[in-house]
Amino acid sequence: KPKPAPEPDSLFPQAETAATAVTAASEATPESTPAESVEQVAAQEQAEPVNPTQEATPAVVAEPAAEPVTAATTAATAESENATALPPQVTLADGTLLPPGTVLPVKIPAPIQLEFEAKGQVKGFEYTAGAQLLWRHDGSSYELTQSISMFLMGTRAQTSTGRLTDHGLEPQSFADKGRKPQTATFDVAGGTAHFSGGTPDAKITLGVQDRVSVFLQLASLIAAAPERYAPGSIITLTTSSARHADRWSFKVVGVEDLRLPVGSVQALRLEKLPSANSDLLASLWLATEYNYLPVRIRLNQGSNDYVDLRLKSHSSP
Repeated sequence: KPKPAPEPDSLFPQAETAATAVTAASEATPESTPAESVEQVAAQEQAEPVNPTQEATPAVVAEPAAEPVTAATTAATAESENATALPPQVTLADGTLLPPGTVLPVKIPAPIQLEFEAKGQVKGFEYTAGAQLLWRHDGSSYELTQSISMFLMGTRAQTSTGRLTDHGLEPQSFADKGRKPQTATFDVAGGTAHFSGGTPDAKITLGVQDRVSVFLQLASLIAAAPERYAPGSIITLTTSSARHADRWSFKVVGVEDLRLPVGSVQALRLEKLPSANSDLLASLWLATEYNYLPVRIRLNQGSNDYVDLRLKSHSSP
């Protein structure tokens, strides 16, 4: 039986909490208690203890009719699952696919702390936040944390830890700490990614990345051989969240001039191409003067939700 499509990973769960508070306040009836401010509702939600044994009453909804299982859907599901076990692939600008096993050199950037200004929208609720990308390593192991913090809404942090090899970053664990902390662990030797939430394991191989390490891996690849990644070339890697793995393809668009809070910079723009298993789109700008580290990251999900991170400062960690 084909597995159901995984639930989308929210860009910023804390902003969804604020959006829910706004909706609840706007829908309050005249007979109800006057609505509190968004900040008061959010603070009250955080202050109230949660009983882990208490289950929410599920909404009654009509279940969709089950789709018939056919040989075609079974084959498509198997192909999708096996795709995550493929190694990284590079398609050159002229359409040539580099042969399997081609050595892709990397240049690991020095440790650094990047501070971003973040703006976004979720469920019609616009927000501003602070964001940080903290990159630390000792030449053999690394820790990379991307965090975004919103006033009274708390912080969502995604942390990747693992080894540094001749192939670049090799994640061993990925932790996503939002409303519901979840983790993924990667057994590259065994060819399996395990997920804490009970999601079925995924098949992986050398070159797998997570939702945070993928940014530094792209930077390391392009910094080592920028001439290989001309506009039109495509880099495809298996990329995993804390719940499922998918194939992500990034197309090199070209160099653009950006005006950021940190100043004017030139950066190489990459676009994440749409995939069958995810509605998450991404634009990534890697600055040449920062060893191709990301200076702007924009993530879009669904029709209107997005978050846009723009570099405002950098320092040694």
